[in-house]
Amino acid sequence: MHDHCGARGASSSSVEFDDKGWPAWPDREDLSAEFIKLLAAAQEGGSTVSECWLTLSKINLASERSWSEEWIKTAELNEARAEHSLLNNNLVTARRNWLRATTYFHAAVRPPGYANDLLDRAVAGMRRCATSFLRTRLPAGQVFSIPWTEDLSLQAYYLPSAFRDDGPVIVCIGEPGSYKEELITKYAGHASERGFSLLAVDLLGTETALSPERLEGHKFEAAMSRVLDLLSERPGVDSTRIAIVADACSSSLVARAAASDARFAAAVCDAGIWDLHERSFFHRQVGDDTQICWIEEANAISRSIECPLLVTAGEAGWLLPGALTKFGDQLSSIHRDASLILFRRAETAAMQGHIDNPTLANEVIFDWLEDRLRPRKGLS
Repeated sequence: MHDHCGARGASSSSVEFDDKGWPAWPDREDLSAEFIKLLAAAQEGGSTVSECWLTLSKINLASERSWSEEWIKTAELNEARAEHSLLNNNLVTARRNWLRATTYFHAAVRPPGYANDLLDRAVAGMRRCATSFLRTRLPAGQVFSIPWTEDLSLQAYYLPSAFRDDGPVIVCIGEPGSYKEELITKYAGHASERGFSLLAVDLLGTETALSPERLEGHKFEAAMSRVLDLLSERPGVDSTRIAIVADACSSSLVARAAASDARFAAAVCDAGIWDLHERSFFHRQVGDDTQICWIEEANAISRSIECPLLVTAGEAGWLLPGALTKFGDQLSSIHRDASLILFRRAETAAMQGHIDNPTLANEVIFDWLEDRLRPRKGLS
């Protein structure tokens, strides 16, 4: 037994550490980023540091299946603990274990290139645990199906506020290819503590994965208008205080949605930065310098967003901090309530998507939302 564990551990010992102490595999940036996210999730109760390192020690990086297999095992262990706690009516412990299991199943889903049987198993487990978490929370959460195209509906998790009066709702959107289950761990606590209801949405619906061809020609903005229609009709929702938040801000998807529907009361997104970046890259590739749009310039998307607007970014992210700062200055000059917050390396949350410290970034984001949405008094 000890020899077997030693062999598996040796196969994963090629992990290195960057200058900030984060684990890194030089040939697998995707796994490096995913493990950083797993460790950071512990701050919100989405993992435990000990389980993360123990699972990592069992992973054989030379195997295409090992990463997913080991995270699924850890997830299923947490799910079993949750079910046992539920039988004993220990609901708090059950919810905590379901939340961790959701994170670990999500880790098994992320790296591409593994067998479909593992993907199906991980996605099914992730959705099963997220649904159990929703069912046992107070007040109980719900699963919504929101029509989008003729053959595709968006699926959303709704976590209502504990307050009975009509109140604000935060609509959190997963970027293309991401799963809404991750958003529960990242945002539910921040929303609940401030008296916000939360709606977590992704583009996958009930599918395991979607090809770009299936989404071609369908505007996400139309789906977001249907989300607003749905929420506006629900009891306990103040339709004048619905905000939209982009998870990770690695596309302009949410920015386009905020620009297309004036009913949003606030937006946290990229304000069209990625749209500019992608178009500029394309024009450079074809040698058309006259059509290059610099990131520092405010674009049609940012000019069309009427509600208060916040952009957050990291100094160590994919875009140059100097260009981001200039874009923020431009944004503030044309918008009545818009700002860009750049997290520096010295304070963390500076990586792309704030994966090194999502807690710090989300505290800033939700404080900003609280100021704009003005929840009712009486929160402790």
